[in-house]
Amino acid sequence: MSAVKAAAPSAARLSWRGWSLLWRPRAVLVSAVVTLAAACFALVQLGVGDYPMSPAEVLATLAGYRGEAQELVIYELRLPRLLTAALVGLALGASGAIFQSVTRNPLGSPEIMGFTMGASAGAVATVLIFGGQESSGMAGALLGGFATAAAVYGLAHRRGIQGFRLILVGVAATALLDSLISYLLLRARLQDAESAYTWLVGSLNGADWQQVQIIGVTVCVMIVPVLAIGGQMRLLEMGDDLAQGLGVRVKVTRRRLLVIGTVLCAGAVATAGPIAFVALAAPQIMRRLTGGSVSIVPAALMGALILIVSDLAAQRVWPQSQMPVGIPTLCIGGTYLAWLLYQQSRASRL
Repeated sequence: MSAVKAAAPSAARLSWRGWSLLWRPRAVLVSAVVTLAAACFALVQLGVGDYPMSPAEVLATLAGYRGEAQELVIYELRLPRLLTAALVGLALGASGAIFQSVTRNPLGSPEIMGFTMGASAGAVATVLIFGGQESSGMAGALLGGFATAAAVYGLAHRRGIQGFRLILVGVAATALLDSLISYLLLRARLQDAESAYTWLVGSLNGADWQQVQIIGVTVCVMIVPVLAIGGQMRLLEMGDDLAQGLGVRVKVTRRRLLVIGTVLCAGAVATAGPIAFVALAAPQIMRRLTGGSVSIVPAALMGALILIVSDLAAQRVWPQSQMPVGIPTLCIGGTYLAWLLYQQSRASRL
């Protein structure tokens, strides 16, 4: 017999046979709206291209009521790209929420902390130096991301972890890794360098089912630990002493969160390149919409929505140029970052 009990003015607790789940109606409602919006934009995106299709035709094709030509366009060309965008957005949004919670700073995203650049350097080195194929980029991205995370964490660990110190070390690591990538590109063949540069901007062009499998496996494997440990994020945001007093193993939990966030970030980078600012903007947008703290699931849903809309914009605004999706996200995220810095500077003057 289930029962719903009031846990806070804006939250409720769902209990069933000894299991308990704290949820906030506003966060659930906003997440549902974001999911519905992502589904609507996804339906539009499946109909965009040289072979335009109406939403009704797209739905009919997905249901199996259209011919082979429509099924070829949807299942072989457009659906893999859409699923890649959604899954990469989910991974980046969740990763951003984890790092912002660990650092207790809205600027604590994987691209600013250097983890994205570390994964990029690992993937580029695998392809350019060791002659690896695109499929081996995942291993290189994982190794680069974990090596960067370990280095940043080790250098920032002095009498405990402070979010501001972690971000400063990450910024320095980003600069060093960016120089390394530039050096690798200068030594590479022109054709390889052009291909790597397009990938470094962040692109979904040519996405296929293999990429869907890579990022899909990454997201699915990380779902269980994310849901198991995600509830302790709010306690960590209250401070190490208070969290430890409430029974949280602070150091162990923080390391687990860093590992999960790094895996999600590296999987996204290996699949579509270092798509900028999605991990930075998605958690904070959902935090303001839900009126609560940074949460993994809402941030992941917003990341998927941002990337689907950005990819749709890249295809509609410049349909002939095959614009990488990283350019629209740079415009969106750059604007948001400027606004966020302005808000913080304004708050510090008050």
